[in-house]
Amino acid sequence: MTALRMVAAAPRAGEGTSAPLGATPSQEGVNFSIFSRHATGMELLLFDGADDARPARAILIDPAANRTYHYWHVFVPGLHPGQIYGYRVEGPSDPARGLRFDAEKVLLDPYGRGVVVPDGYRRAAAAEKGDNTATAMKSLVVDPNAYDWEGDAPLRRPSARTIVYETHVRGFTRHPSSGVGEKTRGTYAGLIEKIPYLRNLG
Repeated sequence: MTALRMVAAAPRAGEGTSAPLGATPSQEGVNFSIFSRHATGMELLLFDGADDARPARAILIDPAANRTYHYWHVFVPGLHPGQIYGYRVEGPSDPARGLRFDAEKVLLDPYGRGVVVPDGYRRAAAAEKGDNTATAMKSLVVDPNAYDWEGDAPLRRPSARTIVYETHVRGFTRHPSSGVGEKTRGTYAGLIEKIPYLRNLG
């Protein structure tokens, strides 16, 4: 793995736990946990800003001390919600087996709850050769307990009486035949326009 070293003095990272997945804040810091069956190396990158071309701190995750089964984890003291982070992951490059590891790329946390997008975001940079740090989306530590649900509560409907519809937001309303306004096609606003239709389906 490309060895990025710590560039800012900070408390030493600890072992962490495999559960829960994602970035979980506490009073003492943040626990990071990510699943990868085929990874051979893992590095947690901490950023001060979304547009940073280099991490403020990089933590190599030791597979001997910070891996449980296929879960890579580390606890970083002193971090708080709002911390920007990403991963670099080393592993085999074997597209025929669906393995496309590239340790030069900054990856989002698939279990993360927030994302920041740099001003110079370029999706194509993820498929090009070389480092994409400055143009990559990055993950954001979020405290789910701080979310204001505004009085909303679970429906508490039994599973036997529940039907779950899944749809691709853009694909559901992108075509003119969807009947959605031209400006809202393929957007969340367009999906909202289709709520009466979904209700009519029962």
